[in-house]
Amino acid sequence: MNDKAPVSAPVEQRTIEHVPVDERHGRARDLFTVWFGSNIMLLTIITGALATTVFGLPLWAGACAIILGNVIGGVVMALHAAQGPQMGVPQMLQTRAQFGSYGSLLVVVLVVFMYLGFFASNAVLGGQALAKVTGLPTNWSITIIGLISVVATIVGYRLIHRVTAFLSVVAGGALVVAFIWMVGVNGVPGGTWHTSGYSWAGFMATLSVAALWQIAYAPYVSDYTRYMPKDTGQRAAFWGTYAGCVLGSVLPMLLGVLVGAALPSDETLEGLSTLTRGVSTGVFAIFAIGITATNAMNLYCGALSTITVGQNLFPRWRPGAGSRAVTAIVLFVIAIIPALVSADDFLANYANFLALLLCVLIPWTAVNLVDYYLLRHGVYDIDSLFERDGGRYGKFNWIAIACYFIGIAVQIPFLSTTLFTGFTAKALGSVDISWIVGLAVICPLYYVLMRPKVAALAAQPAVA
Repeated sequence: MNDKAPVSAPVEQRTIEHVPVDERHGRARDLFTVWFGSNIMLLTIITGALATTVFGLPLWAGACAIILGNVIGGVVMALHAAQGPQMGVPQMLQTRAQFGSYGSLLVVVLVVFMYLGFFASNAVLGGQALAKVTGLPTNWSITIIGLISVVATIVGYRLIHRVTAFLSVVAGGALVVAFIWMVGVNGVPGGTWHTSGYSWAGFMATLSVAALWQIAYAPYVSDYTRYMPKDTGQRAAFWGTYAGCVLGSVLPMLLGVLVGAALPSDETLEGLSTLTRGVSTGVFAIFAIGITATNAMNLYCGALSTITVGQNLFPRWRPGAGSRAVTAIVLFVIAIIPALVSADDFLANYANFLALLLCVLIPWTAVNLVDYYLLRHGVYDIDSLFERDGGRYGKFNWIAIACYFIGIAVQIPFLSTTLFTGFTAKALGSVDISWIVGLAVICPLYYVLMRPKVAALAAQPAVA
């Protein structure tokens, strides 16, 4: 586990093993660029456009819901990022400490599907943008976008950081140009600024989508802080990630809100192209490149999570760069199929995907944060995380597993999606507050049930 890996190697050699203190590098400001640059892309714009297209909000209400949702969800997300410098392991590996070595598999597998869902969604949008710029068939463009992401995943952590730092400048500049061109050069239709159509259901749905955008990063933000020096500190890691991810998400989402308010009956990409005519080719090309970087991050963390499952089943296995490469290629093949199939009805599928994803992520994030910050205060036995029987943490932690399923169950009555609306959500006028209920129930429940067990474990010798 502690074998030396060359820090300067062009291809990252480590996968899920603990990163020794003498191999740590980077600064908290690097976390800002990795999340700011990776969020400025077409999928973020599409997500913002849901406010004024799918949920029918006026521009002012959509903008308020987007900002508030990101600010709230970003707190949950960044609390996970702050764990990386302290632990030095990927987030999903650390989940073994809460759920047990085998109990964690359910959550890890669900997270892999989440990565694949975002990969497919990004690939569709990136492919459509590339096809618009180059004239290539959409399916070929989707495949090309995916293959570029695979290459970046194989090279690993350092390349991803460098590309996202570059995108922070280039994609950020393209975003500013898009705003200026839409409002100041081409202008937007007069009806863009209307104030009618507000509903609490639409506002809460938009707020939930924005919060989920942040919370969906929770299972892997610490994957990008685990190489940070331990003395980086939790506060610096928190604020570097929070500022980059929230600001990098809010700005393109607001662009999407504006596009949807201006041309609500158009497809968002068509609307963006119309409103930025004159510079649309350059804007689309840059945002398409941005998607390859973000998809590389999805695939990278999906590969780490998949390797976590494999190492759990085969504890003698010591995966390296080759294992990550093979895993990334397999995941790419699995993800690209739905991307090619669902390209035509992408928007409806994406909105439902987000709502259901939030339901299964909330209980996990509640358990993880309460366990790390309130019960164990960041002190874990790292060696036990790599033992098949879970070491100090066992194979199954039935308290965490029970809380996870209870967390899903209590949210169901409050869910409001096009696929399913719970009876409580109907009584509230289709307002979805399921994720708030999930956090409010599971955080205190897990704390009360788990506190005696943690106290008993704390009496045993531990390796921090």
